[in-house]
Amino acid sequence: MDPSVELDSTKPHPARGYLFIAAATFFWGLSAAMGRAVFTGKLFTGAQALRPIDPVILAQSRTTISVLLLVPLLLLARRPLRVRAAHLAQFFLLGILGLAASNFFYYYAIEKTTVATAIILQYVAPVWVLFYMVARRLQQPTMRRIGGVLLAVIGCGLAVGGIAAQHNFPWLAISGPRFNTLGIAAAEMAAVSFAFYNVYGQHLLQVYNRWTVLFYSLLGAAVFWLVVNPPWKIVAQPYSGGQWLFLVAFAVTSMLVPFSVYFTALQHLDPTRAIVIACLEPVWAILLTALILGEWVSPLQITGIVVVLLATILVQRPDSKDRGAPPIVVEPIE
Repeated sequence: MDPSVELDSTKPHPARGYLFIAAATFFWGLSAAMGRAVFTGKLFTGAQALRPIDPVILAQSRTTISVLLLVPLLLLARRPLRVRAAHLAQFFLLGILGLAASNFFYYYAIEKTTVATAIILQYVAPVWVLFYMVARRLQQPTMRRIGGVLLAVIGCGLAVGGIAAQHNFPWLAISGPRFNTLGIAAAEMAAVSFAFYNVYGQHLLQVYNRWTVLFYSLLGAAVFWLVVNPPWKIVAQPYSGGQWLFLVAFAVTSMLVPFSVYFTALQHLDPTRAIVIACLEPVWAILLTALILGEWVSPLQITGIVVVLLATILVQRPDSKDRGAPPIVVEPIE
């Protein structure tokens, strides 16, 4: 490894990892409430409601604005951003296949199906992470891990109202499905992308400090969006000053702050624990939407929140098979 590359020397501390992810999911939940407010015309600047913003512009602007805000912050903090030229492709891979792809497929799934269906299928991501970690023999398929992952997925489904109770076996069913093959496939691709940036993000953090990983992955995602949706198409949008102000605030709350602390958390936790704790996002989204927009929370959603919290507690506890085992080490990048 190049000696000029600065690594974080922080010793892994699981409790800090849980707190960092809880903070990241809080901001993601807040941004979900903000997004819903602007889509439904419930977000106001003064006495005037903001007109809805195209979801693609919302996804693209939060990445691009985050990069533009991050550059002066890193320069002021004198954070080194030196990387090997050969590694730039790997950072862009994380940004495109991880950050940009998860956003794109998630919004596409919402367009073709429903918000509930998209969230439920996206939060199958812990299953994919567990499969990967077990297949690579980086973790044992313990009952505690499997139970925590399954509880997290079920809890998310209940929390977003996508799973409803029924009188006959198996007593739970997908509520109000709007089946669309492309939409279902997109939601599952969002889950795979979400799983990918958890695993590959930690992989890169073995070599570079979190600010370098964050900057170049965001840069990769921003470049991807500029190719998909060129700048002149964005400039042509007749957005008001209030809408642009919202886009800046949305970039900070949905991308810059949460991903900063999330990548920090990946230095303290293995990908399976990290992605299960990330299932707190829909919990925060529901609670904040109820608080900010006054939307009613059903008893079944409250049950889902409790189930997600139980899953986070379950995966935090060390399993007997892990005690005394060496910590997970991801192979360094050559």
